[in-house]
Amino acid sequence: METSQGPTIARPGSAMDIALAEAHAAAGRGEIPVGAVVLGPDGAVLARAGNQVEATHDAAAHAEILALRAAAVLRGSARLSDCDLVVTLEPCPMCAQAISFFRIRRLIFGAYDPKGGGVEHGARVFDASSCHHRPEVVGGVRESDSAALLRAFFAERRQA
Repeated sequence: METSQGPTIARPGSAMDIALAEAHAAAGRGEIPVGAVVLGPDGAVLARAGNQVEATHDAAAHAEILALRAAAVLRGSARLSDCDLVVTLEPCPMCAQAISFFRIRRLIFGAYDPKGGGVEHGARVFDASSCHHRPEVVGGVRESDSAALLRAFFAERRQA
């Protein structure tokens, strides 16, 4: 997990490039290839991460959680209400709930996850009456790139 070393400004498209780079790095470590980037209100990259579940033996070490935690530490606040999260895969229910609790302004994700998603599929966390905060959601950004990375990763795993 890295945080930015300066005021790197990223547009959502280039932020997805960073998230995809984190996903590729995660795949290289044997992790499910998911990457995430938290952008500050000015578009600066506050934090970036890829999955680290296997490396840390922590089922909660999803890219989204790691990036959100790092951004919160950097900002000195558990509320990131003026920040955006860019992630390569539709967040699972656990990550969707964390996004709500961190009060993320906008969630931008790549591939949809019909089996394990918690935003547009499955639990639809943000639609639940118990959800405290619903961010703006933009799905399908660079969807084919994110989906291709996941397909290739799992195809390789099945062959091994």
